[in-house]
Amino acid sequence: MTASEIIKELKAKKYRPIYFLHGEEEYYIDLIGNYIENNVLSEAEKGFNQTVLYGKDTDIITILNNAKRYPMMSEHQVVIVKEAQNIKFGKDKGDKDQDPFAAYIENPLRSTVLVFCYKHGKIDGRLKMFKNIEKNGILFESKKLYDNQVPGWITEHVQEQGVRISPQATALLAEYLGNDLLKISNELEKLMINISKGTEIGTKEIEENIGISKEYNVFEFQNALGKRDVLKANRIVNYFAANKKENPAVVVFATLAGYFSKIFVYHCLKDKSKPAVASALGVNPFFVGDYEIAARNYPQGKTMQIISLLRQYDLKSKGVGSTGNTEEGELMKELVWKILH
Repeated sequence: MTASEIIKELKAKKYRPIYFLHGEEEYYIDLIGNYIENNVLSEAEKGFNQTVLYGKDTDIITILNNAKRYPMMSEHQVVIVKEAQNIKFGKDKGDKDQDPFAAYIENPLRSTVLVFCYKHGKIDGRLKMFKNIEKNGILFESKKLYDNQVPGWITEHVQEQGVRISPQATALLAEYLGNDLLKISNELEKLMINISKGTEIGTKEIEENIGISKEYNVFEFQNALGKRDVLKANRIVNYFAANKKENPAVVVFATLAGYFSKIFVYHCLKDKSKPAVASALGVNPFFVGDYEIAARNYPQGKTMQIISLLRQYDLKSKGVGSTGNTEEGELMKELVWKILH
């Protein structure tokens, strides 16, 4: 089941006796865990029937003893185990005669909603005891999104709040916040406070509420380079050089490497229709025209040369193969000159 399907089921008051939430992406683990913590029981019921434990301060026997209690004046009790990655689970392939956790999974108490929030990694789903969770409950892996999936996630997340967001604003957020959904969600939550339903979020709103410059950012930088806008590209790189902490060379070089790699992929495509290009590059169809322009400005051979340059300058920014103590800002300026000439 997806996170949305699990939440939908919970809203319908269909509860499973076990939820094991694990994976690298914290956002969905918190989304599901917090919903259960805040909504399954009423405030009056929580006093006697809701227990929150922390993996570093408990063990599996204590957890199971809590799970085996019957609720008081309520249909359910809720036991939530946070930081479950700190718990030692059995290694016996789920032999219920030896492992109390495996035994409980085989026959969980139906009046208990037992939730494990296991972050920063995933369990070995091949182990029998974890496979058995799916018989009576939900085993959910919260996976990190790929970078090219983030813009779509932002658009969908914003639309759920009754607000629209421009492709430029979506791309700007994705470039600067990466694929950490918890971070993106927190920033969007702050943004929504000042946005009315039915309106559209643009780069102006991003700048005013999140603090990302709508003019001096990596997204505008790569766009200026793609169009061979020498004046704008140099203006932005000078701004980056003067504000190194907010625009570290290693991040700028990595972003440009991704951008020129997409230009190279564009050159290799046989089908250059807008849908085909958008799919191959993993971008919003709105931006396909920008890549067409960039591909005209940078033939395939030049694009390969730029990708090679980016690798060299990335290493130089990390102190590999550089002569003397060249400033990051100077490296960026030098690279821009070589890209444009």
